[in-house]
Amino acid sequence: MNGTPSLYNVTIAPTKDMNEDFLNSRLQRRQEEDAFRQLRIAGAGVDLCSNDYLGIVRNKRIESIIDHSAAQEKLYGSTGSRLISGNYRLIEETEKQIARFHASPSALIFNSGYDANTGLLGSVPQRGDTVLYDQLSHASLRDGIRLSLARSFSFAHNDLADLEKKLSQASGNIFVATESIFSMDGDSAPLREIVALCRRYGARLIVDEAHATGVIGGSGEGLVQMLQLQDDCFARIYTFGKALGCHGAAIACSSLLRDYLINFSRPFIYTTAMPASAVLAIQAAYSLFPGMQEERNNLQSLIGAFRAAAGNLVISESETPIQAAIIPGNRQVKAAASRLQENGFDLRPILSPTVPQGKERLRVVLHAFNTIAEVERAVGMIVSRD
Repeated sequence: MNGTPSLYNVTIAPTKDMNEDFLNSRLQRRQEEDAFRQLRIAGAGVDLCSNDYLGIVRNKRIESIIDHSAAQEKLYGSTGSRLISGNYRLIEETEKQIARFHASPSALIFNSGYDANTGLLGSVPQRGDTVLYDQLSHASLRDGIRLSLARSFSFAHNDLADLEKKLSQASGNIFVATESIFSMDGDSAPLREIVALCRRYGARLIVDEAHATGVIGGSGEGLVQMLQLQDDCFARIYTFGKALGCHGAAIACSSLLRDYLINFSRPFIYTTAMPASAVLAIQAAYSLFPGMQEERNNLQSLIGAFRAAAGNLVISESETPIQAAIIPGNRQVKAAASRLQENGFDLRPILSPTVPQGKERLRVVLHAFNTIAEVERAVGMIVSRD
C-alpha cells in the first residue's frame, strides 16, 4: 500500500462542543406552550385512540387468513424500487384487485398515505395551475401541495361559498383537494356539492378517503362510491393503515394518470418497493372488510351512545367513529387525558399547533370491539372532569 493509511484505519476525532442551541430553543418553546411531544408505548387500557376501527388488528384477522407461501418471491425484501428490481406479480395483481373494488380503471400502490398524497400533489399540478384545498386537509395533502409549482389557496372548512369564490378566480388547470372524512373532527365533506362546483368550473377533484375506507358504505368502499361519485374524481387516495389494519396506500385513478405517476412521482420512483409480506396483508384486508357489516353496525350504535351521553360537552359534528371533545388549552386537555388514562382508558390529547389554539381536543376513536358501557363511562369522566 506504499505506506498509505487504509481508509478503515483512519481515526476521526469527535467534534467538540457542537452547538445545538438552535434546536433547544425551539424545543423549549414547545415545552413552554405545553405542546412538547414524546413517544410512548400504546397503553393497555380500553382503546379509544387507535385507527383500528373494525378490530382487524386487535383480533388478528389478517394473520388468521394470510398465506405467506402465496408470495413465492420478495417476501421480506423487494430488493429495489419498482422501476429497477422491485416490481413483481403479486403487487400488480393487488393493484388490479383494488381498482376493481373501488370501481376505478387503475390503481397504484404507495408505501404510505403520506407518500401517496405528496407523490400525487407534488407532481401533477404545474406552474400556472391552481390548487384549492380545504383548510382542515391532512398535513400530507398540504405538504404535497407545497412541493408543487402551482399556486395554492385554502378555502374555509366545508364552505361551498368560499370554494366557489376561489374557483371563480382560479387559473390554469384547477385542482380541488379534500378529505372525505376529516381526521381531527370526523365530519364529512359535502362531496355532492363539491362535485357540482368542480363540474361548473372545470376543476379536477382529489379526495383522500383514508378514514372512510372500510368504515363508510355497505361494503366499506368509502364515501365517494357510496354516493356514486367515483367517475367525478380525478384521483382518490385509499390508505390501508386505518380500518384495514395494515400498511400502505393506493391511488385510484385513470390508466393515464397511473402512467404519469410512475414517470413523475418522486415518492414512487425513488423508494424501495413494498415487500410481498406487506402486499399479502393488503390483499387479506380487502378480502375481509367488505364482509364486516356487523362491525360497522356496532360502530353506529357506539357513535349514537357517545353523542347521547355527551350532554352539554362541546363535540364535533361527526357521525363517524372519530368523535372530538373540545377542551380548549393544551394544559387543560392534557390534564383531562391523564385522568382518563389513570382510569384505564388509552386516549390521547390533540394539542395545538396540530389543531388551532382554542380547538384542542380529546380525539375519541370508537371501535367495533368497544362496548356501550365503556363509551358511556369515558364520556361521563370527560363531562365531569372539573
